[in-house]
Amino acid sequence: MRLGPGPVALGLLLLLSAAAARAGQVEELHRAPGEHRAEYDREALLGGQEDVDEYVKLDHEEQQKRLRSIIKKIDSDSNGFLTESELSQWIQNSFKHYAMQEAKQQFVEYDKNNDGTVTWDEYNIQMYDRVIDFDENTALDDAEEESFRQLHLKDKKRFEKANQDAGSGLNLEEFIAFEHPEEVDYMTEFVIQEALEEHDKDGDGFVSLEEFLGDYRRDPTASEDPEWILVEKDRFVNDYDKDNDGRLDPQELLSWVVPNNQGIAQEEALHLIDEMDLNGDKKLSEEEILENQDLFLTSEATDYGRQLHDDYFYHDEL
Repeated sequence: MRLGPGPVALGLLLLLSAAAARAGQVEELHRAPGEHRAEYDREALLGGQEDVDEYVKLDHEEQQKRLRSIIKKIDSDSNGFLTESELSQWIQNSFKHYAMQEAKQQFVEYDKNNDGTVTWDEYNIQMYDRVIDFDENTALDDAEEESFRQLHLKDKKRFEKANQDAGSGLNLEEFIAFEHPEEVDYMTEFVIQEALEEHDKDGDGFVSLEEFLGDYRRDPTASEDPEWILVEKDRFVNDYDKDNDGRLDPQELLSWVVPNNQGIAQEEALHLIDEMDLNGDKKLSEEEILENQDLFLTSEATDYGRQLHDDYFYHDEL
């Protein structure tokens, strides 16, 4: 039995949460500029109090043993030092690994009949405890319900695009493409087109600064734009508009809508070297890392200590 939209507010919240997670938007909320709050990092980013307790249970000798193994793996040229490039690459790999692990876990939870595929109905049941079915051609009068309908239909389109073999549901690889389209080559064009549909209001195939800023209009009584608008304009000009033509082409648009894990990883690598490089050689030795073990374990480099519990990262035979 298919139910109508029902209590939209909860559904909208769930859909927005899922969309944000799939977009992979990584925000460095854990520290202000120049500040590294290790205690907050550990509690907020180990994944909950249970994981914090597990971390604490490891004795110092076992922590260092596993940490040495991780250091060895990060050191791709085996010269005994970790460079900015090696740390950055490792952090990016860590981001991707845990995103894929999360998607695999979700796949099992969504596959209600354990047949190795996730159907659209199964996805809805897991997300909303019921199957939601909107008419694609009929807008709803209520603004909140219409927003929910639009987001739900976008999810459905992405689901259908991820389904390469046109089967009744998504296999694991297709489900990963649905959850993390930014990680899968065949979804790139879809990600771009979805972004253009949302932001390219005049249909010229580009996103102007005005379209980038959305519905913002300056207060006629204000002498200048608010700080957040100045920040967004700076990002548009200096981060995204690479050819300086005042608009974002599809590839430039992709750098906006897909999170720049490379930039985040590089920033964290530089932060670690700045904080832990005792002799000023712009790289980290094993001794420097072990001397600053707490800082290193609360970094994205070890995914906030979670790698200590993951054989994929620290096991010597891998």
